[in-house]
Amino acid sequence: MPDLPWSVYAMLLAPLGLFLVAAVVKTWQAREARSWPQTPGRVVRSVAEVREVRVSDDDREEGHRLESRNFANVTYEYAVGGRKLRNDRISIGEDLGNFQVAVKLAKYPAGSIVTVYYNPRHPDQAVLERDLPKGLWGCLGIGTLVVLAIVFGSAFGLNQSYAYLAHHIARPDLAGLVVGFGAFGLAVALMGFAVQRQASMATRWPVVPGTIKLSGIEEYHEASEPGEARGSEMFGNRVTYTYRYRNVSYTNEWARVAAGSPATSDKMAKKLMSRYQDGATVEVRVNPDNPAEATLDARGDGRIAYVLWGIAAIFAAIAVFVATRGG
Repeated sequence: MPDLPWSVYAMLLAPLGLFLVAAVVKTWQAREARSWPQTPGRVVRSVAEVREVRVSDDDREEGHRLESRNFANVTYEYAVGGRKLRNDRISIGEDLGNFQVAVKLAKYPAGSIVTVYYNPRHPDQAVLERDLPKGLWGCLGIGTLVVLAIVFGSAFGLNQSYAYLAHHIARPDLAGLVVGFGAFGLAVALMGFAVQRQASMATRWPVVPGTIKLSGIEEYHEASEPGEARGSEMFGNRVTYTYRYRNVSYTNEWARVAAGSPATSDKMAKKLMSRYQDGATVEVRVNPDNPAEATLDARGDGRIAYVLWGIAAIFAAIAVFVATRGG
């Protein structure tokens, strides 16, 4: 085991722990739902819709920002004890948006007859699917092993690298700095490869027409720095676009621009929109496996990889400089 503080491991493994806790809770809910009675119901609404979802953002004072995501709104009616009820929850699992929108709409079209499973203690709580995805725990088990291997393998590798460098560079006290710069550069380089691969796949996605939309100005405060009472006030614009794929409408986000004043933010938005005018028709590349995922410029997205590789090269060069020159 690498000689690292327990807090480092806790920080690295915290996301995995939260994910496993969520899986346990959902499994318990699914087991509870297996005993729920069933009743026939009818789908009265089945359309795609855009909802504003809170997304974590540590750069903001409130710790989150709003993001537009696509959902399948499947509303169904059913009766329990003579009461006519409505619900729009499909499954026990949480719907985070931008996933299987078209699949859900096709499975539950308006007017179709469905089986509704409802909570006998609270009949207004109901679902159409009470089972979790098959193989969930198998995937979680494999994923857990992979994460543990990466975390402890990386920690062991960094520890061994530190020990090796401490005996082979002019300034052993700088070995930690060399390892840190090198590890960060490697991580950024791997991110670049992931971005380049995704962009390469996107160039082969089918193309459909879309329309540029520009939202109004939003106001927020940046997260405050130590010693500050409050962060700086910021003004931003969200540039989005809409498109249709196989008769389902979607909305996606193209870019966000932000500045310290409304005038500057508006100027930045206009500069961005000089390429994509508000209301203009554009070509949208759509992921056929998940149509809620799309891009306006796959090749431009790929160019981000070169930026990341440039940053990685800088950190690698700094690591080599520190290792050979001694600071």
